[in-house]
Amino acid sequence: MKFIAVVDYGMGNLRSVVKALEHVAPADTRVRLVEGADDILEADRVVFPGQGAARDCMAALRDRKLIPVLTEAATTRPFLGICMGLQVLMDRSDENGGTDCLGLIAGGVRRFEDHQVDAQGQRLKIPHMGWNQVHQTRAHPLWEGIDQDSRFYFVHSYHVVPASYQVVAGTTQYGLPFASAVAQDHIFAIQCHPEKSAAPGLTLLKNFMHWTGGV
Repeated sequence: MKFIAVVDYGMGNLRSVVKALEHVAPADTRVRLVEGADDILEADRVVFPGQGAARDCMAALRDRKLIPVLTEAATTRPFLGICMGLQVLMDRSDENGGTDCLGLIAGGVRRFEDHQVDAQGQRLKIPHMGWNQVHQTRAHPLWEGIDQDSRFYFVHSYHVVPASYQVVAGTTQYGLPFASAVAQDHIFAIQCHPEKSAAPGLTLLKNFMHWTGGV
């Protein structure tokens, strides 16, 4: 029996993530919400969701001694980051006056500018909240069966700025084009919430069930 760990470090209600994964899981795969290091490292695949602020997220990971555990998991098996689970993979976030993050992907996290406008000149609200398109910038197994520019559900005020465009797997337009998905080795991470993104989101989660890492 294969095992997918959804990491619970006290940052938000993860029930919808678990339910979505259970919905698309093969018969030989179980999904578990886990807190401990041993459970995470026993998993065949790891899902790292999250919401809230980067500083609080990193503090929770330090308190639970999960930083080295997540680093090992992300470099040894398929690893899916969702929302804050994408942002804290970077080197540093500007949120809360500056917060050092996990440093698994080179780059930073920046806040959307307040003065951004859409194509009609209307001021855009921060946070970016609601449905928006994700443009796939490179082929990846997790995009299999998902139409180009499919719409996903977003809720965030900060976005990642990778140091290298080579890790960008998808972009989204919100006043400016920003990296909404990144991929590096065993890591795929996305800013939107696939568990709330109807058919495209469920397809991405289903693809993750079969992905063995890499492109």
